[in-house]
Amino acid sequence: MSSKNMIGALVLAAGKGTRMHSDKPKVLQPLLDEPMLRYVYTALDPIFGDGIWTVIGHGADMVRKAFEMESRNFVLQSEQLGTGHALQVAWPEIEKAGINRVLVVNGDTPLLPQPRLMAFMKEVVDRDADIGFMTLTLADPASFGRVVRHNGDVAAIVEAKDFDEKLHGQEPNEINAGIYLLKLETIAPLLDKLQNANKSGEYYITDLVELAVARRMKVCGVDCGQDPHLLGINNPAELVRSESLLRTNLVLEWLEQGVMIHAPETVRIGPMVYLEPGAILHGPCELYGNTEVHKGASVQSHTWLRNATVASGAEVRQFCHIEGAEIGPDCIVGPYARLRPGAVLEEASHVGNFVELKKSVLGKKSKANHFTYLGDTEVGEGVNIGAGTITCNYDGVNKHKTIINNGAFIGSNSSLVAPVTIGANSLVGAGSVITKDVPDDSLAIGRGVQKNLPRKRKS
Repeated sequence: MSSKNMIGALVLAAGKGTRMHSDKPKVLQPLLDEPMLRYVYTALDPIFGDGIWTVIGHGADMVRKAFEMESRNFVLQSEQLGTGHALQVAWPEIEKAGINRVLVVNGDTPLLPQPRLMAFMKEVVDRDADIGFMTLTLADPASFGRVVRHNGDVAAIVEAKDFDEKLHGQEPNEINAGIYLLKLETIAPLLDKLQNANKSGEYYITDLVELAVARRMKVCGVDCGQDPHLLGINNPAELVRSESLLRTNLVLEWLEQGVMIHAPETVRIGPMVYLEPGAILHGPCELYGNTEVHKGASVQSHTWLRNATVASGAEVRQFCHIEGAEIGPDCIVGPYARLRPGAVLEEASHVGNFVELKKSVLGKKSKANHFTYLGDTEVGEGVNIGAGTITCNYDGVNKHKTIINNGAFIGSNSSLVAPVTIGANSLVGAGSVITKDVPDDSLAIGRGVQKNLPRKRKS
């Protein structure tokens, strides 16, 4: 944009969202494990950069915390008195930014299509409109604000509960999508003229349209057809509808980029996930957060991954739960394995059924194939962990570390009581409880003495 048409963005995210029946602010309700406000930022960030303000109110601290790792311009609306009041609260910050226009969007519209936003802004700027807004035409307008036109020209936007056919004419199917582009210079004088004489007792941003028309300003409603991506979310049914549309779009995008996705209708992929062409997914499965699956890696069905890395050639078998873990090249995980945050599997290591790792490293070509818990453990290369082994890392107050060096063999049903070190190439006998360090090349046995007693039989 030229300096003459400097544009910023304002996100309205202060509402409670009563119809969601949740203690969370509506904009934090998740779609594919990410808050809906995240998707709004994803659409706006490449266009506006730092020129984005967000009005928050209900649950403001929760919203700030959700984005505390990011530099966001938040404006607090202490009392939630409507969208028009939110605009009034944010206006001083917007005016200080030195922009000419502001794009206003609702934080509950997570599927904003960036190309359509760009086209909308260009049309409004080219027409030099004082107010531009997006409209949709729906078979059932439901609770959305109605767009009233006279001889094709926009006359007003009337909230559904305030619409009266005697005053406004036949009820239209054209509705307000809640996305506006406002010229600061001409709209500023109208803000103080907003009234709350309506059934909700709120100040509506939509009333700016009628005020502008009355002063013969240029107002344009840009028809966007029936695009479902522009619909806001007000209740669980609408959230699920949008999430389903988003899921389908993301899966199709990855298929087109060369990712093999079997049973794609059952696969859920979050927006932050990275999949390399040649990765293989088998539905049903779920991948969220900053998960990465690289070329030649396979994620089998009934798996759940968040913030996990699956390197080339690795195989995650069925029914695994993986969070915050790194799976190295050519590793095998599962079935029925759980990798918790801090778990690292180095090249060609194996984790089998009903094995759990937490803050532990399993070295190159090491194996823990059955019924094992490794917590706060560092395992070297070529180690074999027998079935039923546990590292006892917690003494009731503090966590302690277990070190198992290269080539060690841990017999089945062993308990390693941390802090403890098992030396290289040592063997721990099955059924042992190890409480002291084991030197290299040693055999450690920590069992009670076996006694064989005569069996008593009933006479």
